[in-house]
Parts: sequence; structure tokens; C-alpha cells
Amino acid sequence: MTPSARRATLVLASSSPRRLDLLRQVGFEPDLVLPPEVDETPRARELPRDYARRLARSKAEAVAARLELAPPWYVVAGDTVVAAGRRILPKALSEAEARACLALLSGRRHRVWGGVCVLRHDGRRSERVVLTRVRFKRLSAEELEAYIRSGEWHGKAGAYAIQGRAAAFIPWINGSCANVIGLPVAEVVAMLTGLGYRRPES
Repeated sequence: MTPSARRATLVLASSSPRRLDLLRQVGFEPDLVLPPEVDETPRARELPRDYARRLARSKAEAVAARLELAPPWYVVAGDTVVAAGRRILPKALSEAEARACLALLSGRRHRVWGGVCVLRHDGRRSERVVLTRVRFKRLSAEELEAYIRSGEWHGKAGAYAIQGRAAAFIPWINGSCANVIGLPVAEVVAMLTGLGYRRPES
């Protein structure tokens, strides 16, 4: 069987269950899900858009380098960056980080940059950075503390999950909601299709 006749292997380079769920929602079931091992430390004076693009590319390349698969195969990787102006907000791992992020976002608009990279077995690639603008309402002290107690913020960029309780804080969004959750699926599907991936018939 020639490579072109073989069923393509779809690989998701992510440890995020949200990205896996988003792909599944649009009928794309990865054959493999492999967590990338990359340094996610922002570089000095690195802009949020550039950071999102670099991390998505690094994740895709890191996983592709570990693959021992017969072609054809495709690797999808993404990264979500929440930014207030030029400031990159962390993926909050402590209550102190979460409070600082939420206090900064309260009552103002911010940007969510979604970097995506799709790599193919023959070295071809497609890269995009998708922008979504989000506005938070002004949070009361009680709302902020209740959200902290929920624990939903843990490990989330900007310390919130738009698909969870934080939806009550967001009266306005411009752009892809899926991008804020973790992966701009419309763009990912277009990128995969553009590189020749065909979803298997169910």
C-alpha cells in the first residue's frame, strides 16, 4: 500500500482535555494524544502574539520528533495566551496568581491569542494565530473569592475558564469562543484540509 493510500494518522500534541474535546466536537478523533515537553517561559520583551505562535510551533515539532509512524501523519498543536495589553498572563498555579490575574481582568477588555501549528510527515506545515477579544464585567470581592474557592482557575491561562463558571463574568466577546477555550477549531479544520488531511468516514 502506498503512503497516499494509507489512512492518515492524526496526532494531537497536547495534554489538555479541552483541546481533545473541541476536536471531537467537530468530528475529528485523534489517533494519538501526546503531551509535548517544551519550556513555556516567555522570552524577554516577547509579544503575546509571537509567544503563542512560537509555543504552538515548538509543541508540534517536539511531538513530531518523537514519532515513529509510517506516513501519512499530521500533528496538531496549539497554545492559548491571555494578554492584558502587552502583558502575558500566566497559567495560574496558585491562589495568589489567580487573584492577581482576575483583579487585572476585572472591568476591562483583554485579548486571547490562540497559536496553532499543523505539521505533516513530509515537512509541510501551516501556522496561524487567532485573536479573540473578551470583556470582563467588574468583579465584586465576593464573586472573585467564590471563583477562587471553586478551583476552576487552576492551570488556566489568565486564571479563568470561559466554558465554566467564568462565563457569568463575560458579557461580551468578539471572535472565536473555541479559541478562548483552547483551540480555534474552524481554523484547525481548514488548516488540516489545506494540507491534504481527510477525515475518515465513520
